[in-house]
Amino acid sequence: MALRTISAKAATALDQELMSPEGGFSIDQLMELAGLSVSQAVYKVHPPEKGKKVLVICGPGNNGGDGLVAARHLWHYGYQPEIFYPKQGKNELYQRLVTQLKNLSIPFTNTSSLLSSLQSTDHIIDAIFGFSFSGPLREPFPDIIAELAKTKKPVTAVDIPSSWDVDNGPPSEGPGKDFMPSTLVSLTAPKPCVKFFKGRHFLGGRFVAPGIREKYGLTGLPEYRGIDQVVEVPVEGQGEGDKEKERL
Repeated sequence: MALRTISAKAATALDQELMSPEGGFSIDQLMELAGLSVSQAVYKVHPPEKGKKVLVICGPGNNGGDGLVAARHLWHYGYQPEIFYPKQGKNELYQRLVTQLKNLSIPFTNTSSLLSSLQSTDHIIDAIFGFSFSGPLREPFPDIIAELAKTKKPVTAVDIPSSWDVDNGPPSEGPGKDFMPSTLVSLTAPKPCVKFFKGRHFLGGRFVAPGIREKYGLTGLPEYRGIDQVVEVPVEGQGEGDKEKERL
C-alpha cells in the first residue's frame, strides 16, 4: 500500500488547525514536539557510541527552530551538539531557544569555521528549510547545501531535505540536485517528496488527535510504540529487507 502523504497546502492547514482554539496547541508546543521527535530519530540511527559530535545547521524559520530544540534534547542525551545558525530568527521564540542552548554552553560556530565543523562532526542535522520552502536559494545557503550534498557524514533532514520541492523532490539543477540525506524525519505527516527519498524514514506526529488524522486522511500510518515519539516508516518501493540492510 502506498504511503499516505500530505500536500504543503494541507500541511499548512493542519498546522493552523492544531494552533486554533479547537486544536489547543501553541507554536512553542509544536516546535518542542518536532525537535523532540528529531532528537529521538537521531538517537535511533546514530546512538552516542557511534560518535557524540552533532552539527545542527539551522535556517531562519520554524525548521531551524526545530533544530534548536533537537540540539537541546541531544545535549541531555549525552551528545555534544554544535550549532550553525547563520541567519538567526528575530522573534522572541527563536531568541529564547538560543538562550536555552547558551545556558547549556552549547557552542555556536560561524561561517569561517563551518568547513572545519563539517569535517570534525560525527553526524549532521539539516534543519534549514521545511515544507514551505520555494527557490531560489539565497545566500549563504547555496554553499551550505552544496557541502551537505558532498559530505560523507550521515545527515538527518528535518521534515524535508533542504532545497527539495515538497511535491517534486530534489531540484533538477543547483546545489541540492544530488543532496540525499541518510535519514529523513517527516513531521506530523509525510510529504509527497518522500517518494524520492532513499534512506531511513521516520515519522514524528504522535500528538495529532485521531479526529484530525481522519480529517486529513492520515489513518493508515504506522502505530507508535511504547514511549517513542517517532516511528520508522518504509518509503515507496522499500521493503523490510531494504530497511534491514540499512541498519547493518
